[in-house]
Amino acid sequence: MWWQKLIWLSVAGAVGTLARFGLQGLVQGSRVGFPWGTFAVNIAGTFAFGVVWSLADRTVISPEFKTYALIGFMGAFTTFSTFMFESGSLIQDREYLLAGANMLGQNVTGIVFLFLGLALGRIL
Repeated sequence: MWWQKLIWLSVAGAVGTLARFGLQGLVQGSRVGFPWGTFAVNIAGTFAFGVVWSLADRTVISPEFKTYALIGFMGAFTTFSTFMFESGSLIQDREYLLAGANMLGQNVTGIVFLFLGLALGRIL
């Protein structure tokens, strides 16, 4: 049933949020400077994404669990893992121009829109 999927996605998302909060706080602590907590979350998330995807490809885990893990948990834990997976898939498919455009485009556009959002927030 569709509502059961929503419940499981929500639960997985809540767990992902708490995991991000915990790992980021544990790694970053009270240190200032380089964002080690976010770095750790993004790398751990990318690694976990790879593990779950591989297990699903070999049917070690169900398609439903893959959905809950990758969309629910990982969506709340970090979307960086999805960005890396999609970029990596383009590279594997020898779509180097698209991979470069994806990586450069999202990073540059993301920074531009961050500053636009900050500016708008100051105006409001």
